[in-house]
Amino acid sequence: MNDIYCGGCQCGALRYQFRAPLRDIAHCHCSVCRRSSGGIVTTWITVPLTSFRWLTGTPRQYACSPTCTRSFCPTCGAQLCLFTSLSPETLDVTVATLDRPELAPADRHIWVQSRLPWLHLDEHLPEEQQEVLS
Repeated sequence: MNDIYCGGCQCGALRYQFRAPLRDIAHCHCSVCRRSSGGIVTTWITVPLTSFRWLTGTPRQYACSPTCTRSFCPTCGAQLCLFTSLSPETLDVTVATLDRPELAPADRHIWVQSRLPWLHLDEHLPEEQQEVLS
């Protein structure tokens, strides 16, 4: 049985939960994630779409590419998840918005071709030049 994990935005307007194992967690180095989050890397956990639900609030959405839509809080701007039509049965959730992000360490790096050259983070993890979808 999978545990239930919850999270939300900074201001509390949006809350979510999912029931899935804490695996398939990646540090993303793409420039789109950097610009969307304002951070130098975004760490995502991929969960089954059917396991995810909003508990409170309604996110705003932004189609950042022809295949990806990001959901964020309309009040505080926190980015919470990303849906890609390239993997329509899953949803990527930002680990930083989990109530207990310390439980979800990354297991790999993706889009390392875009990594900032001065960033050194979890260098022991496997790397993918681009994201490899299963």
